Amino acid sequence: MFLASWIWGTAVVLCCVSWFLLGRRRRRQGEPPLENGFLPYLGCALKFGANPLEFLKEKQKKHGHIFTCHVAGKYIHFLTDPFSYHALMRQGKHLDWKKFHFATSAKAFGHGSIDPAEGNTTENFHQTFIRTLQGNALDALIEAMMENLQYVMLQSRAPKLQSNTWVTEGLYTFCCQVMFESGFLTLFGKEFHSNNDKNLSSKQETERALILNALENFKEFDKIFPALVAGLPIHLFKSAHSAREKLGEALLHKNLLKRDNLSELVTLRMFLNDTLSTFDDMEKAKTHVAVLWASQANTIPATFWTLFYLLKSPEAMRAATKEVQSVLESAEESIGLDGKHISLNRKQLDNMPILDSIIKEAMRLSSASMTFRVAKEDFTLHLENDFYNIRKDDIVALYPQLLHFDPEIYADPLTFKYDRFLNERGEEKTDFYRNGRKLKYYYMPFGTGIAKCPGRLFAVHEIKQFLALIFSYFEIELVDSNVKCPSLDQSRAGLGILQPSNDIDFRYRLKCL
Repeated sequence: MFLASWIWGTAVVLCCVSWFLLGRRRRRQGEPPLENGFLPYLGCALKFGANPLEFLKEKQKKHGHIFTCHVAGKYIHFLTDPFSYHALMRQGKHLDWKKFHFATSAKAFGHGSIDPAEGNTTENFHQTFIRTLQGNALDALIEAMMENLQYVMLQSRAPKLQSNTWVTEGLYTFCCQVMFESGFLTLFGKEFHSNNDKNLSSKQETERALILNALENFKEFDKIFPALVAGLPIHLFKSAHSAREKLGEALLHKNLLKRDNLSELVTLRMFLNDTLSTFDDMEKAKTHVAVLWASQANTIPATFWTLFYLLKSPEAMRAATKEVQSVLESAEESIGLDGKHISLNRKQLDNMPILDSIIKEAMRLSSASMTFRVAKEDFTLHLENDFYNIRKDDIVALYPQLLHFDPEIYADPLTFKYDRFLNERGEEKTDFYRNGRKLKYYYMPFGTGIAKCPGRLFAVHEIKQFLALIFSYFEIELVDSNVKCPSLDQSRAGLGILQPSNDIDFRYRLKCL
């Protein structure tokens, strides 16, 4: 027994030594400084995953504005100088932004490859999203979301709302339920119901239960999403795998066809799935699961952080409330509980610079997205004052949280300042500087370039609508006004807006209108 253990132990040590001597990448002339890490395959993954921002700051201090890290089998060149970000954008000939995203989507959601080059579909997904989430299509989404938010806040949650009675709840839980239910109804519509149906109320309750069940499945799947992106197979996570399959079942085309008021996004995606792809029914449904995840995974925590910082800053709350009241008065919208809903269109929502600044500041403090490009071939990356050789299939990445927390760009960067993105005239501020030079890239929670999130406009409008309605219908306050800001959950670093590490209790009640 001892001999067998000794033999296996020796074999493992020899394998590690062999990897260290033979398997580790060697830095070639003209390449960025290299950090291999000490663990086979993982490399620097554990240190990076524990605290990406501090890890990258440490390497930046050691190596300068560009360096290479071996992370989970990939070699990632981190570009940290914001004045060189444009170098990444202009290298379309050598860098592919789609490859990583297509592979990640297929791996995480379980559908076949959506890369047209693979032959499963000829749909241009990015163009589909641009067409259905921006321009005139955005107006219809905003109108539907406004209606659904009020339905969810005032009717769907009616049993909790008794006149003049405070309701205590977790702030993240509240944001999660309201935004998920409203967003689901906006994108995937409602089941067909006649207004004259005697059992309408009962059927609406049944539908709400189904959506809240979908929310539980979404949360179960979302918990292990970082592991899926890292390359672990979903079959290792039995409950999450089951949750993903249940979400797919709910979004099968045969079930979506039973729903009314489907968004243009979902209607077009169903048509293109049926006409341009060879996907089976479940694979088609899983492309809709991807849409559902993309619409919720960052919007929910962004909504939480925005409302949390408002509740912690009376000055910000007063300024935001005043702005919303002014816009409602200009629109001649009256607030009441008589069933007549508030209506704010895109133009009116766009005329809220204070809310814009508050949302930006909340997202600046909570965003940890990454911008990826994959090298199509060996090439030379030309930066502002230098150039470096990049190997085929290596990844070039930006980590904007370095930018967002840079004290040379944002004074006192860890402090929430609601008017940070407003100029002296109370309009949007776009002049930010580093070392006396104006920055082109200073705020990047949605990525940048051609791969910039196509749903970013809708996401910001959703949060504005949510806040406008909260201010209009409810009194809200933290249970503990001195509660500390929860830390960021670093397990999701690289995926967008980070969730809080713990929920925060707040209370709300209907205003006497």
